[in-house]
Amino acid sequence: MDDDAGRVREFGDGLAEHEWADLVQRGRPRRLRAGAPLFAEGTRSDRVVVLISGRVKVFTSAEDGTEVILAVRGPGAVLGELTAIDGRPHSASIRSLEPVEFLAVRFQEFTAFLHAHPRVMWLLVRILAGRLRDADRKRVEFGVYDIRNRVARRLVELADRFGEPTESGIRIGVPLTQEELAGWVGASREAVAKALRELRASGYVQTQRRTYTVIDFEGLRRCAR
Repeated sequence: MDDDAGRVREFGDGLAEHEWADLVQRGRPRRLRAGAPLFAEGTRSDRVVVLISGRVKVFTSAEDGTEVILAVRGPGAVLGELTAIDGRPHSASIRSLEPVEFLAVRFQEFTAFLHAHPRVMWLLVRILAGRLRDADRKRVEFGVYDIRNRVARRLVELADRFGEPTESGIRIGVPLTQEELAGWVGASREAVAKALRELRASGYVQTQRRTYTVIDFEGLRRCAR
């Protein structure tokens, strides 16, 4: 589940200090409360967003209204960039999981920023390529891994990216409900609840309301294989 060696995790992580300062000059800081929409699937907007703090979920909705989570993004993530590139409507919705701060940059300014910093264009290409590879891996999971494995893989990913070391283990601070986790692994809430019970019984994790703590990271990683 670790990212490829040397790959930049998020857009903001790869910007030099002067590049970030230029981008800030071109954008406007904004804030959103937890649970607020940022982009809606099928709509268009006129700006790119770079997260400064907080986490969001990227999701789409099935015909029956089921929410299918595609990714969780954190500080440094660039959002809405595909619409800026091809002008088409957003392919997914984005909603805040907790209070977030972000930089909103209009398309024209974002394009001018990329032209002013050609190195950043290649950075963006690398980010998009990494997301495509990650999406391909997740599609393979549905045909190869059972639900317990898929839940373990998502918990390993969250612990690796957003984990906070504590005395009892690695606390995953991302406030995901079991319904949201189920939408991410492509299973029912009942099946995810069963998988979590098995992972708890094995001593890999502890769970509380919207909180997961990985007790045995290596054991959970082995379970995810």
